[in-house]
Amino acid sequence: MKPLSELVRPNIWKLEPYSSARDEYSGHEAHVFLDANESPHNAPYNRYPDPLQRELKKKLGERKGVNPENIFLGNGSDEAIDLVYRCFTEPRKDNVVAIAPTYGMYKVCADVNDVEYRSVLLDDHFQMSAKALLAATNAHTKVIWMCSPNNPTGNHLQQEEIETVLRSFEGIVVLDEAYADFSSRRSFRHRLAEFPNLIVLQTFSKALASAGVRLGMAFASKEIISIFNKVKYPYNVNILTQKYASQFLDDRDTIDRNLSNILKERGLLQQALSTLPYCQKVYPSDANFFLVRVNEAQRVYDYLVEMGIIVRNRSRVQMCDNCLRITIGSRSENNELIGAMRNFK
Repeated sequence: MKPLSELVRPNIWKLEPYSSARDEYSGHEAHVFLDANESPHNAPYNRYPDPLQRELKKKLGERKGVNPENIFLGNGSDEAIDLVYRCFTEPRKDNVVAIAPTYGMYKVCADVNDVEYRSVLLDDHFQMSAKALLAATNAHTKVIWMCSPNNPTGNHLQQEEIETVLRSFEGIVVLDEAYADFSSRRSFRHRLAEFPNLIVLQTFSKALASAGVRLGMAFASKEIISIFNKVKYPYNVNILTQKYASQFLDDRDTIDRNLSNILKERGLLQQALSTLPYCQKVYPSDANFFLVRVNEAQRVYDYLVEMGIIVRNRSRVQMCDNCLRITIGSRSENNELIGAMRNFK
């Protein structure tokens, strides 16, 4: 890895972050707050939230097996994705490399930040070649994006290929593990000390069943997290989200039960759809969704819409011609989908 000072945008490296009132008194006991121009009424919502979400990070660190200083929390994972561009890439100068197909926000954020986006196709088994990915880089490549389990393909990338990229590339490597909890593979967040250029993304939206609260996680070295913290907006995670997430993490039985149900339903749904005559292939999945290749995907999609059932037609995505992406729902939702697809003609 290159020194962080060579990877971070020069203006960001020199940036003096905004100092909030809550930052300045941190570490002292206080009970009268007359520093932040808040209202004295309507407690506790009259107060600004902890800008660094310390209590939540402590609890999250215990559950995830990560030191709190290695955790960044943002308004969904999309905030962390955008921060990668804002911190490490210079518009119209630098570029990033990513697998394809994959999550669309990597490219959207590249376009928003005016950064060249280079994509490298996966093979016919939706696996990447580290050699091909590295060959697409040049002296101005600051970031490589990988997603495992990948979206929309649902499969894990080969661990050896990921490790090769991490060891060979001198810039920042982002591994998006939004769906990692649906897999038995050990998360790369436990290997941050081994790979100082690694940023691992996870989220409350999938296995933690909390997409509506918009809370994303990034795990990285203390140094990278400090860069994120000085660029992010001061109070980027509101008090309601922090309180909800902290309370929800205490309910481990519900979290584990929901995850187990989704994994069971995934197998049942994949098996049921694999028997349909117009289903060419049901792809294996390590996520809470899977791809199914069908005859005339648009016709099937339109039919399901008429039945009040919404799936995702991914036919316009590279390598996903005539593929539907189906999220695992509840038992009743899945049964309704199976019944509808069995009646499709």
